[in-house]
Amino acid sequence: MIEKFLRDEQDPKAVEKVYSRLVDLLTTGEEIIYIAVQKKPIVNLFPDCIAITNKRILFFTPANLGLSIKFVDFVWKDIVDVYTKEEIIGAVFSAKTTIGTEMGVDYLPKVQARKLYQYAQERKEAEREARRLRELEEKRAESGALNIDPAAHAQFQSPAAPQPAAVPIPTPAPIVPEEPKKDELTEKLKRLKTLFESGLISQEEYNHKKLELLSDF
Repeated sequence: MIEKFLRDEQDPKAVEKVYSRLVDLLTTGEEIIYIAVQKKPIVNLFPDCIAITNKRILFFTPANLGLSIKFVDFVWKDIVDVYTKEEIIGAVFSAKTTIGTEMGVDYLPKVQARKLYQYAQERKEAEREARRLRELEEKRAESGALNIDPAAHAQFQSPAAPQPAAVPIPTPAPIVPEEPKKDELTEKLKRLKTLFESGLISQEEYNHKKLELLSDF
């Protein structure tokens, strides 16, 4: 089970201890992405470790002569930034939170520090995108915006104009549809433009819906 976390020369014993503790901490849908292990130039029987999952970052520190392991974790939405600094011997990896807390581990093998930085940046980007989508949905809900989903295309259709009654004269007159309601079209265009200027829809969506409105009228 731990073989995939030993590809960058991690200490197998340290990874096994962290992994056995980590699996008990995982929440629903949480997956372990990477485990890095400290490697000091002197004998280090109880190295610090860092684990990254798709939901958080965890710092593990052995205690009681290695008989137990303490950990501190931060979810990705609370991580402001991550840093890595390569030194003559090994590298330092640290993370800073929204409340100013900073945690780090030194003497990491450089390849492991780079992998931590890469995966951490990917998770931060995914969290930023998820937050952006949540905020966009909240703004749409608050403004009562028009639904721009293609499945709700009917909302942009103008109501069918009622057919005028036939004139009761011997020679039937041609049925002429009512003049489109220009005020209604203007109102819909204004509402659509407001969505675009508020950043709730893209330029492409704006152009597409505008053409639909104009063609319907």
